[in-house]
Amino acid sequence: QVQLVESGGGLVQAGGSQRLSCAASGRAFSSYAMGWFRQAPGKEREFAAVITRSGDGTYYADSVLGRFTISRDNAKNTVYLQMNSLKPEDTAVYYCAAGGALLPIRTSEYAYWGQGTQVTVSS
Repeated sequence: QVQLVESGGGLVQAGGSQRLSCAASGRAFSSYAMGWFRQAPGKEREFAAVITRSGDGTYYADSVLGRFTISRDNAKNTVYLQMNSLKPEDTAVYYCAAGGALLPIRTSEYAYWGQGTQVTVSS
């Protein structure tokens, strides 16, 4: 069992930056690839970024590529999402998740989810 808790959400102006954190507890954090997903009102949850167990590989959705950076610190059991050049369309609840595949991008590939943190980007 893995428990995930996101933090760092809030209100930010368009063009600004924000960093999300996801703290994990329970079974070995470094055993899981970690992903960030987001869900806007009335829309399905969508993939944003993923990082491998060791942190040596990442993959991004086209919509965030070049603006968002995922990283992890296995000593601190924490994964981060640095978001730059934010746009109003980035407004969503952001979720972190733990999965067993190398670079999972589908929600079905993740076994554990956090409760989410709201990010609102004003224009």
